[in-house]
Amino acid sequence: MNEYRPFRARGRNVLPQYHTRPAVNRFSTLRITISLLLVALILALPSNPQSLVDLSDVRFPLEVAGLAFLASTMSGRFLALLRWSATLLAGAMLLLKLADLGTGIAFQRPFNPYLDVKILTDGWNLLSGAVGAREAVGIICAGLLAWLLVVALLYWSLGGFRNLSSQTRRRLAIGSGVLLLVGLTLFAVQDDNRRNLGVDAPTFPYIVNRIDMIRESNADLDRFEAELGRDAVSSGPHFAALSGMDVVLVFIESYGRSVIEDPSYALRIHDRLAAVEHEVQASGLQARSGWLTSPTVGGLSWLAHGTLLSGLWVDNQSRYDRMITSERRSLNSLFRASGWRTAAVMPAITLDWPESAYFGYDRVHAAAGLGYKGKPFNWVTMPDQYTLAAFEKLERSPGHRPLMAEIALISSHAPWTPIPSLVDWDKVGDGTIFNDQAESGDPASVVWADPERVRSQYAASIDYALETLGSYMARYGENTLFILLGDHQPASIITGEGASRDVPVHLVTGNPEILKRIDPWKWQPGMLPTKDTPVYRMDEFRQKFVESFD
Repeated sequence: MNEYRPFRARGRNVLPQYHTRPAVNRFSTLRITISLLLVALILALPSNPQSLVDLSDVRFPLEVAGLAFLASTMSGRFLALLRWSATLLAGAMLLLKLADLGTGIAFQRPFNPYLDVKILTDGWNLLSGAVGAREAVGIICAGLLAWLLVVALLYWSLGGFRNLSSQTRRRLAIGSGVLLLVGLTLFAVQDDNRRNLGVDAPTFPYIVNRIDMIRESNADLDRFEAELGRDAVSSGPHFAALSGMDVVLVFIESYGRSVIEDPSYALRIHDRLAAVEHEVQASGLQARSGWLTSPTVGGLSWLAHGTLLSGLWVDNQSRYDRMITSERRSLNSLFRASGWRTAAVMPAITLDWPESAYFGYDRVHAAAGLGYKGKPFNWVTMPDQYTLAAFEKLERSPGHRPLMAEIALISSHAPWTPIPSLVDWDKVGDGTIFNDQAESGDPASVVWADPERVRSQYAASIDYALETLGSYMARYGENTLFILLGDHQPASIITGEGASRDVPVHLVTGNPEILKRIDPWKWQPGMLPTKDTPVYRMDEFRQKFVESFD
């Protein structure tokens, strides 16, 4: 058929209209190429941060050939439905994979749509603290805009299939069909022989994995419900061996096993722990040290707090939410029922904290109630030394009733800049003495541009936290049992991939008979746990502690 036909309009001949079909086909081919390339990149994008470094396992996604085959054999409404479906599915997978990379870098696990909505707020807090609120908004908006542009580009480019000639459609259908058949054959052989033949079909397994993740989350909550009904610890009273003593439980932010064992940090931190040990010994205190395995890594500190205090393994938000509505007695509540006054010192809490009702505190000192008048250290509301000084002033006046206190120290929280330094305890005052320190050093945006600088700053923050605690215990350690521990390991940018979830724990007191009671734990004398010091899960601590001090 002649493609260049004259036609008659209003009784006269009109010049031929030249429909340049080859040019249309070429433009449509370009659009189709873009669409298939985008789909291939989205499907091949690793969801594990480690795979971004090692691309040796990247494979060709067979769904690309399948999409080309279906689109070349469809038209009209069916093609429009395929276009929308492919765009929405690819866009959702891209968003989920980016979320996987984010939670993988921060928490060393994939994103769980069912559990991880809450961490969006915490992610904002971390990002805005690291680079500033305005910059964080810019990064988030740029990321969302980039995602929308990719989705829009994919939808537009898939429209190229509408304008193909019949001949081009046939060729594309035959070519993509043959490629799909060959790929499926290789895929079957590859699975049978456990070999990588360069092809994959990732879409269905990825979707099934997300569905299974949600189903497992529901099943896990059922198991947790059963765990709530079992408790080997009675309601009390307990802790007769600690009668008349204060018990001060201190969580040290991001204080993980790696900072003691990784050669990048070990020399500095070993020296600091040795100095702390010498300082507390000079004031009549002794220490035992060991390891506990945290339920979280990189963040979500409240999961570690809940695990240690409840004696339940609280490794996700659903478990935590159920725990705080249960009748399970926390370690704080057990002390309260046994005659101790209980308090919480939480300098990171800047909003309402209704969860505190579960733990059984008589008093809660959040950031606004600690009286700090100085400037914040980026995300960190106040330096650890001020937190401890405020605790002494608010809760440990002379002749006070025996106290069980939980304190969260946050100077070692990301972004690890600026780093405070110790001042004379008598000059801490209202905290304005720290103003010059709060404005010192490079901003977070400069520090975080260099991974080595980030690691150095992290080590410096842990060094400061330990130095502060050593000085504090030596000064205020009379008739007190201190329990110091990390809440979790820091993110993989600090530890590297594959690090354990262990954190150091130290028990420090001036009463040697107290420490003898934990002899069965076989923890190391002094402030430095060794490689072969026994490791217990964090949820085991509550029961072991109660049994040892009854």
